[in-house]
Amino acid sequence: MRTIAENLSEIRSQIAKNVTLVAVSKTKPNALLMEAYEAGQRIFGENRVQELVPKSETLPKDIEWHMIGHLQSNKIKYIAPFVSCIHSVDKVKLLLDINKEAAKNDRTIRVLLQFHIAQEDTKFGLSLEEAEAYLRSTEFTQLTNIEIAGVMGMATFTDNEVQVRNEFKELNAIFYRLKTSFFLTRPAFKEISMGMSGDYKLAMEEGSTMVRVGSSIFSNLQLW
Repeated sequence: MRTIAENLSEIRSQIAKNVTLVAVSKTKPNALLMEAYEAGQRIFGENRVQELVPKSETLPKDIEWHMIGHLQSNKIKYIAPFVSCIHSVDKVKLLLDINKEAAKNDRTIRVLLQFHIAQEDTKFGLSLEEAEAYLRSTEFTQLTNIEIAGVMGMATFTDNEVQVRNEFKELNAIFYRLKTSFFLTRPAFKEISMGMSGDYKLAMEEGSTMVRVGSSIFSNLQLW
């Protein structure tokens, strides 16, 4: 059995310096998050607003909170005052809603465009066509309180490594197409958020700059 510090140390030894580790802390109690915090982890990702808000209120203020789960428009107001990055912008309407709540809080919120790359209907995400159409629109130019920092995607849950690799390649290609077409002069557009506990090494081989790792950090723990 291992400690969270040992798990984090091993994962950090396997990721490049230009890759950001987001510790996925959904359903985990504050005590375990504090173990990760004391081991140097400062970026945490949550799937549900109702879990993210109380954690942000009680845990150290230098934690950088990422919203990585499906987000409903009526929940944005609760995280807009503090969230660092929203990975899960899976429809264009969310951009307008996030911008509105960010403006109310006098903030600029970093967001990632989530694309549907998996061969699973249960996954959320934009298509390349609808994203490009919106990025060309007049409405998009008026969104002054969001910063599109890159793209996010989730591969199919499968043991087929070839399929997973191809899906990661697809997201990488989407990133570079958007970068060259819309964000060439915007250095903030730089993130490819893909890869979780079971496939983050593969994701990094295909260009991931941000991996979302939960079970590899918070599982198989030593019990005191």
